[in-house]
Amino acid sequence: MMGMSKSIFRRLLFSFLATVLIGLGFSGILISFLAKEYIYGAQKEEMLRQAKRVNAAIQDSNVINPALLGKLASLDESFNMRIWLFDQKGKIVATSMKDEVFTGKAVAHSIADSVLKGKNAVTELKMEGLEDPMLSVSIPWGKGEKVYGGIILHAPIEGVERTFAQMRETILWATLFGVLLSTAMVSYLSWSISRPLRNIERTTAEIGRGNYSERVQVDTADEIGDLAQTINTLAGKLERVEQERQHLEQVRNDFLANVSHELRTPLTAMQGFLEALQDGLVEEEESRQKYYAVMYSETLHISRLVDDLMDLMKLENNEVTLAKFPVDVETLMNKVAFSFSPEAEEKGIEIIVEQPKGLPKVYADKDRVAQILKNLVKNAIKFTDEGTIRLSARSDGQWVEISVSDTGIGISPDDQERIWERFFKVDRGRSKKNKGTGLGLAIVKELVELHDGQVTLESEPGKGSVFIVRLPALNCERSVS
Repeated sequence: MMGMSKSIFRRLLFSFLATVLIGLGFSGILISFLAKEYIYGAQKEEMLRQAKRVNAAIQDSNVINPALLGKLASLDESFNMRIWLFDQKGKIVATSMKDEVFTGKAVAHSIADSVLKGKNAVTELKMEGLEDPMLSVSIPWGKGEKVYGGIILHAPIEGVERTFAQMRETILWATLFGVLLSTAMVSYLSWSISRPLRNIERTTAEIGRGNYSERVQVDTADEIGDLAQTINTLAGKLERVEQERQHLEQVRNDFLANVSHELRTPLTAMQGFLEALQDGLVEEEESRQKYYAVMYSETLHISRLVDDLMDLMKLENNEVTLAKFPVDVETLMNKVAFSFSPEAEEKGIEIIVEQPKGLPKVYADKDRVAQILKNLVKNAIKFTDEGTIRLSARSDGQWVEISVSDTGIGISPDDQERIWERFFKVDRGRSKKNKGTGLGLAIVKELVELHDGQVTLESEPGKGSVFIVRLPALNCERSVS
């Protein structure tokens, strides 16, 4: 990650520096060029106007005399420029400064020829004895059609060059400042990018090792923040998938353990009885009949376990199709109560069916509703001794509410959420006395939900339990169909 951080820093730094250097460099060159052209142009135009004023002041005389020299000196002071006059041969005949060393020297033939033809000339004048180049303008000296020679106004361009040097220095300092500012900005941007990226890398590494509870802590509202949020969402989904996988693995292990346990007990008993019968250890007919009865009971238990498992698997895999018709709940409750009467009487339990008045029918599968009631009554008998089991029903709007209550041992609050799990048994201490598969309530819940209904539990340890099943009531539209 440190290499990535350095790489980001280098790329950002080179990009910013290139932008600053190219931008400021190009802008500086362009500004210098345009400024130089503008300043030179303005200076030339001003000097041409002043040269014409000089010509207007001396055009009446072509003789070099003290009066003419005085005018030149006066104009020199006014314009702050040197003034030279040259004749038709190109020789300098007068200057605005006394004792000027250039008097008698000749100007360039190209300048002299151009001026004598009536044209203006602008140039950087370089002559022997001049230390610095001079910006010069030349115009004809004369009046009307008469041309006496030429007038040269020149001024040192040292000030202009100094201005350009200051501009270049300013641009250089601006570039240096831009480089420093860019480096600081790049350092901050690199840090602001690499810091959350390191956090993301560290978190993804933890997620890759299976620690799906890790989350990226990034508080930026940009693309990196969006990436962090996406990673957090992915981690959350992976965490849920892992929890579901662990839960399914635990359910599978519990399922195998419970099935093995439920099958081992009756098979072990049957094996022991069969070995005793096979070895001739049981000689009396009465004892053999008891052994046969026990083996038959264990066989029924295994058969019920297999049937319950098959029913639950079909329900969970949506392989059960309901044959829905109008069902009379009162008649069904009476039949279920009658079928369990012998078993209840053996334990001193009274089954009471409350006769509801005006109870609507339910739109359901009759056999499956009977299976729901049988499982609930069987569960109530299993955990009730010398008590009462009450079956009742009432209308509740669009629902028919069926209740199965008992006065048994009840269910603790910790177990009430787990009673719908497969193979879960509340009263483990009495499991040998009250044999069961632990699948009855799981089947009840699946069947009720398959009918688009609801099943709830109200229970208090030592005072019994109430199972409430809500099934859709038969409406007018269904009764017509």
